[in-house]
Amino acid sequence: MASFSIHGDIIWTESPDSFRYIEGGYLNIEDGLVESVSSESTSCDILETDGSLVIPGLSDLHLHAPQYPYAGLYMDEELLEWLEHHTFPEEAKYRSLEYAEKAYSILVDDLKHSATTRVSVFGTIFTDSTLLLMRKLSDSGLSGYVGKVNMDRNSPDYLSEETVASISETLRFLESAPECSIKPIITPRFVPSCSDELLRALGGIAEERGLPIQTHLDENPSEIEWVKELCPWAGSYADAYDQFGLLNSRSIMAHTVWPDDGEIELLRKRGAFVAHAPSSNTNLSSGIAPIRRFIDEGIHVGLATDVAGGSSLSLFRMMQDAIGASKLRWRYVDSALRPLRFPEAFYLASKGGGAFFGSVGSFEKGWDADAVVIDDSICRTALRDELSVPERLELYAYRHPDESVKAKFVQGRRVL
Repeated sequence: MASFSIHGDIIWTESPDSFRYIEGGYLNIEDGLVESVSSESTSCDILETDGSLVIPGLSDLHLHAPQYPYAGLYMDEELLEWLEHHTFPEEAKYRSLEYAEKAYSILVDDLKHSATTRVSVFGTIFTDSTLLLMRKLSDSGLSGYVGKVNMDRNSPDYLSEETVASISETLRFLESAPECSIKPIITPRFVPSCSDELLRALGGIAEERGLPIQTHLDENPSEIEWVKELCPWAGSYADAYDQFGLLNSRSIMAHTVWPDDGEIELLRKRGAFVAHAPSSNTNLSSGIAPIRRFIDEGIHVGLATDVAGGSSLSLFRMMQDAIGASKLRWRYVDSALRPLRFPEAFYLASKGGGAFFGSVGSFEKGWDADAVVIDDSICRTALRDELSVPERLELYAYRHPDESVKAKFVQGRRVL
């Protein structure tokens, strides 16, 4: 792969505390990796951005692809009734490859034009439409994971599997997955929709094949009480996953709004990732996750849109909402947990979530060259010429998220 440089106002975070940036600098890329960020180019092949912002690609740790058609609707219900009334009927439509082709094409095109370069995505229980989603995401140039969802109990008849069939279809999904930039991930929807037998089998498959795992944890108080009834032998919701071999350093636990002290320690000990979905947590009245505590405890945290619980694919919007939610928690729940600052929120969307995919989300030497070029001149203000590069990025994040992505690179390959 040829080397090249991107010339612009380059900004990134190596730690949550502050930005690193260089105005009028060069992001030097070689063989798909970051070679350096410098005041000089190391290549004769230079992409001029006319003073645009150059940021690392962002990572969305949790979204439901089949829910995108109704993103922005039905936000007046809580989680369990929302699933029953809207989510499950919509997901049943993906039995049809014709419907999946239409719906997934729209989602993938919108993702392609966003600042997102890495994704971890829920499909449906339907193997063939999930394989279609993988191919479409790969063709768009994005990288990440897609999972065939597993559900064999407490699900409507039209969206439920027999246990043996769920296991066999998971194996077929894994064996049929294309060799591409989108890899398979084990995806039990959540404990209430998966029997003990199914969860045990999925944990075994994940261990045997070295596969990552994605699911939901502690999203809603009613859900947590339900898990206690279903798993009286478990010390907690997180412990149930742990006993089935589904909680480790390659696991994404979406939401984690209501963890107890033991679960927080277990998440830290296992090295699991928390996918923080602040927009969804607000829309579905789930609560305010203790993100500051997770950070202080050394738990891996990234941001997630959780479409369609969240109404937007923009991780900039998630930064806004993560900061706002943390302020409410500090003010009304726990004054010892100070609110997130903008550099921290950007870190969660870039390097924090990117860590699940490897050396992703920063412009450090040897890291994957995921980069996004943003024309922030769309932010019309008389102050713009007086702003620093970090201030320009914050202004863009709050006023025009994802509206002017000019170019996007994944591992040094231009995809937009």
